Amino acid sequence: MNKNSNSTTVTEFTLLGFPGVPLEFYPAVGLLLLLVYLILAGGNLFIIAFVFYEKNLQKPAYLIFCNLAAVDFAFGTATMPKLISKYLLRDETMPFYACFIQMFFIHYLGTVTSFILLLMAIDRFVAICNPLRYPSIVTNQSASVICLISWVIPVSWSISLPYCNSNIIQHCFCDRTSITKLACSDITVPQTYAFVGAMVTLLGPLAFILFSYVSIIIAVFKISNTQGKYKTFSTCSPQLLIICLYFLPRCTVYVLDVTVQMKIDARIMIVMWYSLFPPLVNPIIFCFRTKEIREAFLMKLRKSKISHKRTVKLNVFCVSS
Repeated sequence: MNKNSNSTTVTEFTLLGFPGVPLEFYPAVGLLLLLVYLILAGGNLFIIAFVFYEKNLQKPAYLIFCNLAAVDFAFGTATMPKLISKYLLRDETMPFYACFIQMFFIHYLGTVTSFILLLMAIDRFVAICNPLRYPSIVTNQSASVICLISWVIPVSWSISLPYCNSNIIQHCFCDRTSITKLACSDITVPQTYAFVGAMVTLLGPLAFILFSYVSIIIAVFKISNTQGKYKTFSTCSPQLLIICLYFLPRCTVYVLDVTVQMKIDARIMIVMWYSLFPPLVNPIIFCFRTKEIREAFLMKLRKSKISHKRTVKLNVFCVSS
């Protein structure tokens, strides 16, 4: 680093990762993270492939969830490989511009996730509160167009700041908050813009999501049939659980960042929790809590077993002949 210049002199950043992890535990942590990434990638890619393969599942609600699986896979791919290489290969440094590229995708994909979760809530809101018009309002075409808009509208911006002091990022990946703290100049304005942007992309969708689910609950309680109430709640429970896993920890971090000074290790653990846990468990939640997907998957397994048994019997018959 050249300290005789007022321009950006940092050429690479060093990722701190999880604080306090001894070097002898690095291989174990790296293997655990690799396992997490493989499950995350495999689960979300399976959901995408299964929904597109099963014609019966090509409905607006499942197309929206496929977009959520795609953004979860993209987020994991943008963050996990570098973290895995840090612990398995001891590769702790990241080039300056590569770090900012990662930061762009982290915040861009986070915004896309908020919009996709908003679409999931709108889908359930229309389906339950206006069921007669649902087939005409929410179609595969309209869902695809709105999902595409959710990918196009979000923008992630960054302010050019001079970096000439510490280049150690106290995090597991390059996020805007951790990088901005390393700047040499006053960071009050960038932090304010970042906070306002986060609140708009987080609280905006969350406000309508809360409104939609309050409306859904009111509509469900008006149903006289107990079985109908249970069926309606069961169709909403996977989305509601996924939404809680995404928004609650994020809101907690933003509130604590403003009200109290969080410890670095606590902040890293909470951020990693809401960054990796939802993409990891979303496919599991949706498969086990969505009756239609569960039944389609079990039907495929039964057909596969029957086909396998027929093949074995045919081979045995041919051998005996």
